[in-house]
Amino acid sequence: MGARSRISELAVNEKGESTMETVAGITGVSSIQDIYGSNVFSLKTMRNYLSEKAYTSLSKTIKDGGKLDPGIADEVADAMKTWALSKGATHYTHWFQPLTGLTAEKHDSFISPDGEGGVVLEFSGSELTQGEPDASSFPSGGLRPTFEARGYTGWDPTSPAFIKEGPKAATLCIPTYFVGWKGEALDKKTPLLRSMKALNKQIERLAKVLGIKCTQKPYATLGGEQEYFLIDRNYYNQRIDLVQTGRTLYGKEPAKHQQMADHYFGAIKDRVIAFMEDFDREMWKLGAPSKTRHNEVAPAQYEIAPIFENQNLAVDHNMLCMEVMQRVAKRHGLACLLHEKPFAGVNGSGKHNNWSVTGPDGKNWFSPGSSPHENERFLIMVAAVLKAVDEGAALLRAGVASAANDHRLGSHEAPPAIISVYLGEQLTDIIEQIEKGGARSSKAGGTLEVGVDSLPVLPRHASDRNRTSPFAFTGSKFEFRAVGSSMSLAGPNVILNTIVADAIDEICTELEKSSGQNINKAVQKVLQDIIKKHKRVIFNGDNYTEEWAKEAKKRGLPNLKTTPEALAVTKDAKVIAMFERHGVLTKTEMISRYDVYMETYNTILKYESDLAAQMAKNMIMPAVLSYQGGLAETIKAVETSNKGKVAETRKILKEVTALTETAWEQIAKLEKASPGGSAEKIKSAMEELRETIDTLEGYVPAETWPLPSYAEMLFLS
Repeated sequence: MGARSRISELAVNEKGESTMETVAGITGVSSIQDIYGSNVFSLKTMRNYLSEKAYTSLSKTIKDGGKLDPGIADEVADAMKTWALSKGATHYTHWFQPLTGLTAEKHDSFISPDGEGGVVLEFSGSELTQGEPDASSFPSGGLRPTFEARGYTGWDPTSPAFIKEGPKAATLCIPTYFVGWKGEALDKKTPLLRSMKALNKQIERLAKVLGIKCTQKPYATLGGEQEYFLIDRNYYNQRIDLVQTGRTLYGKEPAKHQQMADHYFGAIKDRVIAFMEDFDREMWKLGAPSKTRHNEVAPAQYEIAPIFENQNLAVDHNMLCMEVMQRVAKRHGLACLLHEKPFAGVNGSGKHNNWSVTGPDGKNWFSPGSSPHENERFLIMVAAVLKAVDEGAALLRAGVASAANDHRLGSHEAPPAIISVYLGEQLTDIIEQIEKGGARSSKAGGTLEVGVDSLPVLPRHASDRNRTSPFAFTGSKFEFRAVGSSMSLAGPNVILNTIVADAIDEICTELEKSSGQNINKAVQKVLQDIIKKHKRVIFNGDNYTEEWAKEAKKRGLPNLKTTPEALAVTKDAKVIAMFERHGVLTKTEMISRYDVYMETYNTILKYESDLAAQMAKNMIMPAVLSYQGGLAETIKAVETSNKGKVAETRKILKEVTALTETAWEQIAKLEKASPGGSAEKIKSAMEELRETIDTLEGYVPAETWPLPSYAEMLFLS
């Protein structure tokens, strides 16, 4: 039964009386339309608060890009304030995204003393467009040392202001970028906007070469699927490792976890669906198109997915999504875990980055289309992606590198660190025919005439789905599946936009040489050259197999398994030159990000290892020793009083004693490695200690073990 008919059925009781208010706050289908975007200062809302002149100017800036007219700033600010006050707001904040990977905000109230013992409520254009948070305390890789604290936040009108509701009042949140005193990017939004501009420039250039009429500004689109875990908050509060690191440093796999795949797409439990319903309403108020919800593979794991939207807005909405999920979960007595690998031995969580491009003709340029002209464009875009991913594979891997994601990549459902492209059987067949030249056939399926000399007809649906591929064509879009669940989508998309822009730049340079000549022949040659050079990155098989790892090595594809290996590429001179060429990041900004992310990686490793040693010494080993002592006393008592046989019990004591001694040795080894040891040495020591501790958990009685078990946490009631 669909949502509409279910709501209608619940609308009246047996007496014909309305029961709407009892249905988890749902007041009918129309109520969704009423609340959707109700906390957003959207174009629709602006119409009611701005003059026609100001509305036209601002809407043009939002839709077409370009600079904001400073002459309307005061009017927009006053309108925004009036609207925010009507929503219960008392403060405003510039909401930005520093290099922590989180969001940041500093609240200022609307009040201003009136000189007579009272206040007036004010919000000026200058307060709207620019703020000045302290820049020295955010990670900046040396861009802003402590003695140089000035930083600026600037209004991003392309992402609408929104209301964040608090327990007793609300706050007006204004999405902004964050830069230093000299204009250096201190955040994730600034390079994202720059990379979008770079991509748009090259898309418009390609449209001109192909003779495509431009009716609007092109833009990248994005749909970010979000995976997460929900566990009871009481268990969460008892796990200091979850509280401090986001993942369990210890925990024995339960006998049953995800082997039966019975959780995947299963019926959603009442407690979880209550959370999801609440979450959806919160996101809909914020104008975020939350669309799909379901159980994921691992027990206690779930996923939400939005409808595609402008890339910049999609990134902002995903940052809000993570914040809202955690807030709503707490309201329901739950804890939302966004770490990439909160539980060892079961699936980790990712964030599938569904990326595409809407061209200046208003059409999706990764859709084959219905005409030869559109098919030509589609093939060029696919070729550009192949070139970009092959040349930028290491860079894409760097874009998803983190201590948390290192635990996930290549494990269970996650794609490996080897970046390859899945095209599907039909599209791969066409690519191979293009390489040979002259072929016109297509494998079974709906087909379209290509209309380019020596090129085959195109299938309308060119792809199956490959869940093991890190970069897969899934029909009208590419899905980058290696992004970690706790990450900002900005970083990977900055890289994706830039490498594709660079590939299109080179393609256009070649095609422009044939201006006035047969463009079909020029396209054919460019496609053939790209396919011959970059087809090695295409792989349609099972990315999990050892055979593929060996084959990838033969092809020369990078396999950067750890964050330090991956991040090193960001310092490469050619990589830096590319980012500078397209105006996305300067050399100084690139190096700063390497420094920030490496420092973050090392810091996480340090406090995780310190906590692992502390938990083992202060929480777990006392319980083990208590059990060991009790076991020894039991053996002694049985032998003394009953002269009973205790051979098997003695065997258990011997095993526990050996494991206990090993654990103490491993704790000492970890403590010795942690201060200045290499990352690999520290990780190895942590893994060895964990294996021993998890084995001991299998001996110590559940009521004695000091931590909630995996079975308790994962099988939420």
